[in-house]
Amino acid sequence: MRERERPPIADNNYERNMRQRKEYIERNATGPIVVKRSDRDLFQARQGKLLYYLCPNNHPETPLQHWRVFIQEIRTCSGKHRHAGGLVIFVLDGEGYTIVDGERWDWKKGDLVLLPMKVGGVEHQHFNLGPPEKPAVWIALINMPIHDYLASDLEQIENSPDFKQ
Repeated sequence: MRERERPPIADNNYERNMRQRKEYIERNATGPIVVKRSDRDLFQARQGKLLYYLCPNNHPETPLQHWRVFIQEIRTCSGKHRHAGGLVIFVLDGEGYTIVDGERWDWKKGDLVLLPMKVGGVEHQHFNLGPPEKPAVWIALINMPIHDYLASDLEQIENSPDFKQ
């Protein structure tokens, strides 16, 4: 007996991977080219005031799912945390400094801060030298394959003083 239509292929890991790859290609072909700040929310977290432009967990509709790109506003200081590093930070406004494993590194608008990669992680915290009503602002870029390859964990050591539960 002939069938006119083939029955659907049973769902399995291979078929799910095929669908996911097709979705990835489609997202890269049709996802937004411009991500507007007005399309994203600035929120207060334990690490500070953040706005994610690209984040695979938060914005699955965007292309370039291998990047995490976010802005941080620093009114007084950020939280202190540790992770494997490999972060690129471009200072958009203000001036301040970052303590990296106990050593102070000053920065100002237009500077590029390179958080080194280090076995065991890099402990760091960011400080604004201006008044709290004029926060320092920077944008951070993290390449997620490197982050994942390093099995980079994030340990929050101190919360930002602006964080209220």
